[in-house]
Amino acid sequence: MPMIEIDGSFGEGGGQIVRTAAALSAVTGKPVHITKIRQGRPRPGLAAQHAGAILALAKLCRARTAGVQPGSVELTFQPGKICAGSYSVDIGTAGSITLLLQCLLPAMIRADGPISLQVRGGTDVQWSPTVDYFRFVFLPALRLFGAEVEFELLQRGYYPKGQGTISMSVDPGPLQSAHLRHEVAAQPLIRGISHCGNLPEHVARRQAEAAAAELKQAGFDAELKTEILRLPSMGSGITLWSGGKGASCLGERGLPAEKVGRAAAQELIAELKSRASVDVHLADQLIPYLAMAGGSYTAREVSLHTKTNIWTAARFLDAKIEITEEKGLFRIEQG
Repeated sequence: MPMIEIDGSFGEGGGQIVRTAAALSAVTGKPVHITKIRQGRPRPGLAAQHAGAILALAKLCRARTAGVQPGSVELTFQPGKICAGSYSVDIGTAGSITLLLQCLLPAMIRADGPISLQVRGGTDVQWSPTVDYFRFVFLPALRLFGAEVEFELLQRGYYPKGQGTISMSVDPGPLQSAHLRHEVAAQPLIRGISHCGNLPEHVARRQAEAAAAELKQAGFDAELKTEILRLPSMGSGITLWSGGKGASCLGERGLPAEKVGRAAAQELIAELKSRASVDVHLADQLIPYLAMAGGSYTAREVSLHTKTNIWTAARFLDAKIEITEEKGLFRIEQG
């Protein structure tokens, strides 16, 4: 089978293009050669986390690889059969569990039998979806495509030590076309979780109270839970969601808990005021499945991540994903 060539500097030019290309290589059985990996970043090439994700995927599909190590600016991935079974991955430190799952999940859905995975790493880390966003926004949307996925959060893990743990099992099968609609509700109920580890209880409570107040002022009711945890690392965060829309913010040293809660609330309010069916981030994350199965959804804007994912998917699949603007929304559709 001819090798597919991917320019890793295209579009967003980050780690996502590598994860998506490797995932769809495994799904389609088409080998891929990726060059110019993260060329425009301060530290070009694969980070340890990217290399770890590709090697974990290679284990699932018995792939042959070359160039998969930190700092590499090109790699080759030649997939084999995606095998059922039980797998475990230790990312090390606080590497993002959810970004790893973005790379592995499309292949798991196409395995030759039931497949389960336990992953250790970071559950709530900067520049990646939080574990609560993954399980309460992304996975419910993915299930509309017919994916049978069970997920359990066993322990949270913050930067720098991580040691968060999740388990996920997939009953593979064909995906179905899904058309995600905007749910009409005068005042959608917002749910959320505010959490902190190795910090006073009031940190999680203040995050939640500030978020609830901000949402209330915008006309939205919220039911928010708090989690007070003892963990290997100190940290905090909050994730809010309603249907296909979510938002989050993580605590930082010197950042008041109230600002963390308000930031998440303001991000979600911007999404809820739109009649789009999914938020900007979910629009990006669902592209591989839209390409695999067909369907449609709307977003209030199309990010560079989304455009890059569409371009990457087109290298592997015949599916043509089109973006059209209608009444201030962007409709993303395939098939």
